[in-house]
Amino acid sequence: MTPSPPENDTSTVIAFKDVKIGFDEGDVLRGVSFEVMPRETLVLLGETGTGKTLTLKMAAGLLRPGEGKVEVLGQEVSSMSEAELLPYRRNLGFVFQEGALFDSLTVAENVAYRLREDRLSEDEIEKRVEEALSFVELAHTGDMLPSELSGGMRRRVSIARTLASRPPIVLYDSPTAGLDPVTAQTIITLIMQLRDVFGVTAIMATHRLQDGFGLANFRFDPESKRVVRLEEMESAPRAENGGPSTRFLVYREGRVYFEGAPEELAESKDAYLQRFLASI
Repeated sequence: MTPSPPENDTSTVIAFKDVKIGFDEGDVLRGVSFEVMPRETLVLLGETGTGKTLTLKMAAGLLRPGEGKVEVLGQEVSSMSEAELLPYRRNLGFVFQEGALFDSLTVAENVAYRLREDRLSEDEIEKRVEEALSFVELAHTGDMLPSELSGGMRRRVSIARTLASRPPIVLYDSPTAGLDPVTAQTIITLIMQLRDVFGVTAIMATHRLQDGFGLANFRFDPESKRVVRLEEMESAPRAENGGPSTRFLVYREGRVYFEGAPEELAESKDAYLQRFLASI
């Protein structure tokens, strides 16, 4: 993986500054501002159509805001040309809801696709593909086609493809949507591993509140190679010393309605938040 930022690095990794975007049917985001710090996971919540996926696409440079700025790793993504975006996107991994795999390529070829675009040597590509598929416990699937895999396995291949490119930032678009609870927990465990072992900074758009609270309250312990509650770890990393943290952001009617720690969201007496949380 790309080396994670030093533990005393307090620079902003991702910043949205008064971002607005809309289409013919009207505005979707009406002035959104937030920041994501190194090794932090920002969990995006909101009703359907509130702009969660649009946020991820703007961070990846796939869409431009109508107004405002999107800055990632100190670069103003919202003003980049397509030629400038190509090398920029090498810093990003994007895990789509359905995996977004090429149906005509094998699993190994899907994982290797971006590496071949970057003109890595075949020996390096083979090594990275093997490591990435082993990481998601799918080393035996390299010669299979995506159509031969379950939905959860395709999601894991998508994570392996992201891992193989070694990006410092990963964007997750509803990574557990449509999966059974056991498979969904497998995906969240892999996301924890990327965060806790490799120091990945992430934004995760989700409809599953339990995924966000799982990321907030549990860590992957590299020594025992298991998921443990935060308080079980003797030297659990904390946000204030540069360790991983999880923060929630709720969209409503095109704006940031809530931003804060998981416990603040869970304990909020706000009527809208209580109704919203009860519905997801």
